[in-house]
This record gives sequence, C-alpha cells and structure tokens, in this order.
Amino acid sequence: MSEPNAGGGDTGATVDTPLKKLVGEKTAKALAAHLGLHTAGDLIYHFPRRYDERGEHTDIRSLDVGEQVTVLAQVQRTAVRPMRQRRGNLLEVTVGDGSGGVLTLTFFGNQAWRERELRPGRWGLFAGKVTEFRGKRQLNGPEYVLLGEGGEGEAAANEEVEEFAGALIPVYPAAAAVPTWVIARCVRVVLDTVTPPEDPLPVTVRANRNLVGLGPALREIHRPSSKEDLYRARRRLKWDEAFAVQLTLVQRKHRAADWPARPRPERPGGLLDAFDARLPYELTPGQRDVGREIAADLATPHPMHRLLQGEVGSGKTVVALRAMLQVVDAGGQAALLAPTEVLAAQHHRGMLDLLGPLARAGELDAAEHATRVELVTGSLGAAARRRALAEVAQGRAGIVLGTHALLYEGVDFADLGLVVVDEQHRFGVEQRDALRAKADQPPHVLVMTATPIPRTVAMTVYGDLEISTLSQLPRGRSPIASHVVPAAEKPAFLDRAWRRLREEVAAGHQAYVVCPRIGEGPASEEEPPREDDNGRRPPLAVTEVAPLLAEGPLHGLRIGVLHGRLPADEKDAVMRSFAAGQLDVLVATTVVEVGVDVPNATVMIVLDADRFGVSQLHQLRGRVGRGSAPGLCLLVSEAAEGSPARERLDAVASTTDGFKLAELDLEQRREGDVLGATQSGRRSHLRLLSLLRDTDLIRDARAEAITIVEEDPELVRHPALAASVAALVDEERAEYLEKG
Repeated sequence: MSEPNAGGGDTGATVDTPLKKLVGEKTAKALAAHLGLHTAGDLIYHFPRRYDERGEHTDIRSLDVGEQVTVLAQVQRTAVRPMRQRRGNLLEVTVGDGSGGVLTLTFFGNQAWRERELRPGRWGLFAGKVTEFRGKRQLNGPEYVLLGEGGEGEAAANEEVEEFAGALIPVYPAAAAVPTWVIARCVRVVLDTVTPPEDPLPVTVRANRNLVGLGPALREIHRPSSKEDLYRARRRLKWDEAFAVQLTLVQRKHRAADWPARPRPERPGGLLDAFDARLPYELTPGQRDVGREIAADLATPHPMHRLLQGEVGSGKTVVALRAMLQVVDAGGQAALLAPTEVLAAQHHRGMLDLLGPLARAGELDAAEHATRVELVTGSLGAAARRRALAEVAQGRAGIVLGTHALLYEGVDFADLGLVVVDEQHRFGVEQRDALRAKADQPPHVLVMTATPIPRTVAMTVYGDLEISTLSQLPRGRSPIASHVVPAAEKPAFLDRAWRRLREEVAAGHQAYVVCPRIGEGPASEEEPPREDDNGRRPPLAVTEVAPLLAEGPLHGLRIGVLHGRLPADEKDAVMRSFAAGQLDVLVATTVVEVGVDVPNATVMIVLDADRFGVSQLHQLRGRVGRGSAPGLCLLVSEAAEGSPARERLDAVASTTDGFKLAELDLEQRREGDVLGATQSGRRSHLRLLSLLRDTDLIRDARAEAITIVEEDPELVRHPALAASVAALVDEERAEYLEKG
C-alpha cells in the first residue's frame, strides 16, 4: 500500500526504473560511474551526508588538506590581480562561514562575469579539493552554486537554486564530476515522478514504535520541512536498517535451534578432571563461569554457537582447551583453527606443555585417559603429514591444531565434535564453513577474539551467537604503560626510546619492534597500502628497519626478523629462538599481534604507529607485560599534535580498557563495514544507523524481530517485509552475518 500524498505521480516509474529514463543519459552515466547509482531506488537511498543552514558555519578551520569538500559560506571580498608566470588575471574570492574560518577561492583566466556574480554578501555552496598556499586554505577553481536571487553562470539554473531555498540544505556524498547540487536536482526529479515503494513495516510495529511511513520518511530526509520532520525521517530509516539485520539474525538463530548435534556432556573422572587437577594455577572466577556456560552448551542436542571475547591474556585458550577436553571425554574430536602457522605451532607447544602426559596417548609415560594433540599445517613434510592425517582420521588425535590447511582435501576426522576458531576475523566465512562440513552433523562452534566488541556491535554482528566475556586478567599479569613518542617534533625522544629498550635488554628482558610493512616484494595480507592519499612516505618496513637498527641504536644486540613472507619453518625457528631467550629483539610485522606469548618480553616499540588501527595497537601491546615484570609500549609517530591520528594514539596511550578503545575504533571506521561490505567489496547498506549512538533503537528492533519471528519464522505472512530484508541484507551479507 502506497503512502498517501507521499509524492510521485502516476508515471509508471518505480524504484527499479533506470536513472537514464528519469534524469537523462549523460547525468545517469555520471551517477553510475562516480557514485554507483543506477536506479531510482539507488538514488532515493543515497542520503545526504549532512544538512547546512544559511547563517550557521560549517567550520572551515577543521577541513583537512587534500579533502574533497562542500562548504556553505558567504562571499566576503574579491580581488583581481595579474598572474606572474603567464598572461591573464587571477580572481581571488575570500569566503567565510561565520565562525572566523575563511577559504580562498582561486579562478584563473579573465572571468569578469565571475567577479560580478561572486559579490560580497552572497551565500553559496562551494565544492572542491582543499589545498594550502602560504598558510592559507584554498579551493582552486571550485564548482559552486549561489543561493537565492539567481545570478549568472551555473547559479542561474533556477531549479538548482530552488533546491537550496529551504532552511535545511542537504549536502550529499558527492564526486568532483557530480557535485552535491546536481545530485539534489536529480533526487527532486525522482521524488516527483516515482511512485513511492510499498511500506513493508507491519502496521503494529509502526504503531508500537511511533514510526512515520516510508514514503514521507524518504521525502523528508531529502527535502526536510523542519528539523523535527528530519529527525522522524532519519529515525524511521535507521529503524529499517536495524530491523532488517536483527530479523536476519533472529531467523538464523531460530533455524539453528532446530539443527541436530551430538551432545558432548561432561564425564566425571575423565581427561578434563585430570587436566584440572594438574593445572599449575587457579582458574579465575570468570574462567570458571564461562567454562560452565560452555559445558552446558556442549551437553545439548543442538550445536553451540558461542563467541568468547576477552582481553589479551585473559585466559581464553585455557577455557577453550577445557571445552576441547570435554568433547574428547565424550568420544569426539576438537579442532582449533589459528590465523597463522606461527600461532598454530605456539598453541601446539602450549597445549603439550599444559597437558603433559595427558597428550601422549600410546607412549610409555602416557596418563590413563590420554589423547594425542596433532599439528596439521601446510609446511609439514610428506611423512609427518601422512602420520598426522592417519592419527586424525582414525580418531587417535582428540585435539587437532592448524591453519586453513585443516580445510584441505585429505584431512578427515573420525568424529568432529567441536570447532574452535581463534581470532575469527582472520578467516573467510567459506573456510569456516568448509571445516564445519567435515562433521556428519554440525559440530559445536566456539569463536574466540581478543578484540573487545562494544555491546551494540555484538548485538548487530554476532546476534545469532551467545556471547561470553572474560574481563579479569589472571594473577601474575603485569601492568602495561603506553606513551606516544613524537618523532618529528622531538627526535631526542626517539633516541631515548632506543636507550630504554637497551636498558630492558641489559636487565635480562626482551623487546619487540613492530613495523607496518614487510618490505620490497609482493603484497601480503598483513601489508597495508604503500602510500596514502596525502602522499606521505611509504610506511617503515621490517626488512629495511632491521639492518638500520643493527648498525645503529641497537648495535650489538641479537636481532631477529619475523614477517608473513618468511617460509613457515623459518618463522617457527625465529619464534622458538625468541621464546628461548636466544634473541634480544624481534623486528616484526603484525604477525606478532595475536597469540605470541613470551613472558620475558617487556618492551614494544611500534614504528609509524599512526598507520595502525586502535584495536590493532591494543592487541599488539598485549604481547608485553605477560610475565612478572611490567610492560612498556612506545608508539612512535610523526603525526602532528592535535591531528586526528595523534589524538587516536593519545587515546590508546591513555587507557588499557579495550572496550573503550573498541568504541573509539568503531567511531573512526565506517560502521557499515560490519555488514561485510569490506569483505565483498560492495556498498554497505548501513547508511544511517550508528552502532554506538543508536543502542536503544537496535535493542527495540531486536525485541520486535524476536516477536515477529516467533509467530512467523519465515515471514510468510509478511511478504513485503521479507522482500525489504532481502534487499537490505542480501544472501551474501546474511551468510557473512551467520558465519561471522
């Protein structure tokens, strides 16, 4: 049912109508090429980035050099002067935003008509790339449209001027070839000709949550009559995004509850009890509580699907190992997937140490209820691989550790009962699915992450998983102090950082030096882009930094190099040497970010720290302070004081609360990425919803989704709603959410 008076005529045009039929072929081509907009619906859902008001400033002073911007400003003065290097004049127009911030607009050539048009007092929208000349911010040859009165040139197009006649002026995500006012003109044409889409939201939900209709919401978000109407429009469209995601997750959770799984209950007097008895330390209350939750899940006839999150060093691995032993006690096998061979090998060594004779089934000194722990990686030799695969296939190996090599053909399990995925964001969904397919029935799944997840993100991304959190650190973990080292402003501070590292080594400890890049050669997963948009130098590289340190500030120390491009056996040898204290310093990429556990390492120096994300820095520094001595993390950066990059580093240095940092990280990333847009390379559909600011709305959407799915699991009685959910969360993204 269409919304009455929601605009649109009986033209036969719908949201699926190609734009070229509505706005002309040339404009449609530009919208498609530069913004990925092809249909009327694409354009209607291309929402304004913000709204300007004449008389209110847009804070010109906060604009970053190199940024493509659209500003609402008033002409203050104009000046014409001859150019020095060539014939002709230069027109300089100074515009201001009412806050004291000013921009200089420069136009080359003899353009007397522009001087007449851009007279002092006129307001306009000016779009271009911010540059800086002699300390002044400027736009060279910007596109612009003047507001009110008409004028010459582009501003004379009355219909474009009319678009900005209201109090609230929409400013769209735009491109240099398609400025915001062209988008606004096209939106107006579409709104006036296209029949609004049917409102898919059940009337009861709209009434319960006091939501406006879809047609009016789409009109008001583009051409708001007032701030109140705009708020109501945004709230309705945010609701649609939250509701689609929550319906998808609740549906999948509902279906999963019907899947059969083999129960793996605890067995008194078995491997798990024997392990607990030989554990050299006491479990934290949090580990015991989470252990009970997981044990109860494993005992049910439906597959567990649980996320275990906890700070670096909170003891997740021991919790996971106890779950694996419960499954082995119940006659099954457990597999742990690690993101790198280094980490898989470390898990293997760590579990062999913890289990001792419990991991030596078939050997003379094996314990009574022993099993075998096998490592399966791509770098195993042929004979070792055949032996390991036979142990797995015949069920003698109760615990199997590896990377994605576990997914290859030829790795068969006798009875796979539990899959543990360590740092799940390192794996593609297809890889996790392939491992689950190796069981006769869906195995239980435990996902572990050391990246703290804000509550609303967990609700939105992991809404079909039960979530357990380990918040306590085990006894014996030491505090970590973090400081920013401003290398450009105070080079002496960097010298002091290297001296500090040497002091720690002299005291018998070890250190990490982390770089954002490996060095010359093919790119890898851990390698960021070589250059950024502002043309800064390439990030520092391990292979370039290590020899400079060996010859310079760290001369005489034993230095090892570790990165993802080394052969697996070489990586393992380096890590073994470092863990054994045969190396003083490890110069590495983020390959050490997850799981590398060397209690004697007390200092980490992160070079070009501004090139890393907040959560990544938090993970990295968790590699130090793992023993009895306090940890020190020094974040070296050339970012200027007061810049966003420097503020980010200051925030990391100011707190070790991973949840606070996770929220900061989320604020600084595109929140839409949570729907898998990054994975698929496609546009995200979370255009308005903020996972931080819209907590209550997301919670309400989940409650309504649960009610509807309980009554109508497949939305058979709500076909329009089902179609809307499919459009917002297509099958690819739905699978990403399910398997995430």
